[in-house]
Amino acid sequence: MPIRIGYKYSLPVHSSYATYHSHPQCEIYYFHGGSCTFVIGDRLYVMTPGDLIIMDGMTLHFPKIDPAVAYTRTTIHFDRSYVEGLLTLPAPIDLLGPFDRLRNHVINLNEAERDEVEAMLQRLHELGAVKAPVSYNRFCLHFADLLLFIYERCERSLAEPRKPLSEKEKNVQKIISYIEAHYEQDIHLDGLESELHLDKHYLSRIFKEVTGVTIFTHLYTRRINQAQLLFMIEPNETVTNVCYRVGFKHLPHFSRIFKKYVGLTPESFRKTRPKVGKES
Repeated sequence: MPIRIGYKYSLPVHSSYATYHSHPQCEIYYFHGGSCTFVIGDRLYVMTPGDLIIMDGMTLHFPKIDPAVAYTRTTIHFDRSYVEGLLTLPAPIDLLGPFDRLRNHVINLNEAERDEVEAMLQRLHELGAVKAPVSYNRFCLHFADLLLFIYERCERSLAEPRKPLSEKEKNVQKIISYIEAHYEQDIHLDGLESELHLDKHYLSRIFKEVTGVTIFTHLYTRRINQAQLLFMIEPNETVTNVCYRVGFKHLPHFSRIFKKYVGLTPESFRKTRPKVGKES
């Protein structure tokens, strides 16, 4: 289905949900409640109920939640090529402009806006559950209205004040930003200590505490994610070249880590993964 909604998905109290992932589809994420720190690329966001995120989907992202607090979110994934042909508006507006220009952006909604969005999501859920042409057409029209809502909010100031990050979160942000800029290079704890002027044991501890994963899990996931993207946008590139381009020094190590994280060998993934065009 070209538009998929996961409505008010809640995790059990003792569940854990901290998996890095990416996908070719654009994503709309609405945070109903819980305790969540969201990582998108090299940015870290402390979520507040009522926050709405738009994502290009291709950027590595994951929500780190506190399993002791009930967590509820709604997600919508959609194929941009399908949505581009969905509707011709009387007053032409680029509905996907925010996804192109902002790529990944958090919108802080006030109480009235939250009520409006939650009513939209409820209606989309109801219409999407009915398997009939009329209902699906109404679903698409309501989805277009949601995109118009998002477009309108993104046209306003994008610099709305947010709760400042704690010192610990700022340091984790520095680690993430450093890895994002240098993931294809040789990264080790001593080097991070030297670059960030912070004790390596402290860095390891706070990174795991804030994100739920180790620094090297994040690094390997970032490299494997990049490898998947390269296989999709450069289908003629060899496994060996991709291995070196994303920062691995040895092909067997790359293949072992890739299969651990993806479930397929690099060669199998390269042959079976849908191809996508390069971004302009």
